[in-house]
Amino acid sequence: MTNDIIDRIVGVTPELDALRRRRPVTREQLQASFDALFEPVSVEHVSQAERELVAAFATRLAVDTDPAGTFYAARAIAVDPERAAVVLAEAASAAGSGPFGSYAEVGLQSENTDGARYAPATDAVDTLGERLAAALAHTHLLVLRPREASGDDIQRLLDVGWTADGIVTLSQLVSFLAFQQRVVTGLRALSRAGVAA
Repeated sequence: MTNDIIDRIVGVTPELDALRRRRPVTREQLQASFDALFEPVSVEHVSQAERELVAAFATRLAVDTDPAGTFYAARAIAVDPERAAVVLAEAASAAGSGPFGSYAEVGLQSENTDGARYAPATDAVDTLGERLAAALAHTHLLVLRPREASGDDIQRLLDVGWTADGIVTLSQLVSFLAFQQRVVTGLRALSRAGVAA
């Protein structure tokens, strides 16, 4: 079995492998990013369980679950089954097809779109704890309402115990997962279209 995370999520075929080998630097950097975020040297600021649970939540926020969502859900369940069940239920209720939100800039306000805002359910906070619940709310903001992110959102994370380093890691994780999902979606579309040959 391949160790390349994209190959594992997509289901590598000889044609997709050949296609990906045309961009070796991109392939290597995607794998290096996964390794840095999910096999880190230190979990001092973001625990392994938090990484897996946030990944499961972030990749299940699309209305249609893709292979990345299934992959990260399985990882979260393996690490923390009780909290993973809550995280996956929260993701299902918070999923959308954004991005949504309002621009502060006057010239962009015609592009404002309304959509769901997410706050973890009270019973979810009881099970997940305030720290992880806040991370999920922030993840939803970054995935579906990025234009509304502000310093107040960072302060909410700080207030429940996230450090600056932890917030940076959380943001990197969400950004990486969004990019990874686009790569997976693109490769699957090429494969279905027979373009990967």
